[in-house]
Amino acid sequence: MEIETFKDRINLTNNGKLQIFFIGTGSAFNKVDFQNNLLVIKGQDHVLIDCGTLFSYALKTYNTPLTKIRTILPTHSHSDHIGGLEEIAYTNFYVTRQKPSLIVPDFYKKTLWEKSLAGACSYGEEKGIDNFFTFDDYFKQICPVELKNTPRPVYEANAGSINLKLLRTRHILCPNADWNKIFYSVGVLIDDRIFFSGDTKFDRPMLDWIEQTYKPECIFHECIFFESPVHSSYDELLTLPEEMRKKMFLCHYGENHREFLPQDDGFAGFAERGLYYTF
Repeated sequence: MEIETFKDRINLTNNGKLQIFFIGTGSAFNKVDFQNNLLVIKGQDHVLIDCGTLFSYALKTYNTPLTKIRTILPTHSHSDHIGGLEEIAYTNFYVTRQKPSLIVPDFYKKTLWEKSLAGACSYGEEKGIDNFFTFDDYFKQICPVELKNTPRPVYEANAGSINLKLLRTRHILCPNADWNKIFYSVGVLIDDRIFFSGDTKFDRPMLDWIEQTYKPECIFHECIFFESPVHSSYDELLTLPEEMRKKMFLCHYGENHREFLPQDDGFAGFAERGLYYTF
């Protein structure tokens, strides 16, 4: 892996290598490191994983137009992960007249629209008072296919040359609850090489399965510095095997993360915004 520093603007294409670029690496209320949203770039293709409330502001600091983002994968419906979708919808609808693609299974497409986006986006002067906009007026859907014989729901989709496997995570989940009845959240396995946890409770069985099945080169895992019913704590991640920790970069952290030295505890370190991680 090589790490390069951002220069004047984000490059959304490259020579075909797999790259990860963090727009932000912070938790929901981190204003210094922005929110934990990242770009996957490979050849002529890119995918934005999560689009939070600070996304458009963060993108402006990278001198990159919002309308350049063409494919988005939301991992779940908290505002630091989808709060910027309304601006993307409106900007493309009224400025470019193009529809960005959203990677969402059908059941989550319905939830995302009805529970989060429709309140504002369903109304518009072009439809009239009794006719409403829908998801499909703003976005094109890339619908993942559910894989068989997996220990939890796993969905697969391709964004051009980028393969994505979406693994259901235990972010907000009652013990032993039916996956079909709980809050939708996913981690993302990228080209079977890089795992991004998304938001999740500490979930050793998930990490063990990914390690045994795919042996990823690198893991970007969320981390907070206190006990939480919905996130993975630093102390919990310290219980992972040394071989796993040494390829794990920590992200989704608070502004106090500089008080910690993860390399001293066997981690690869903190992921940092504004860097290209090239594999």
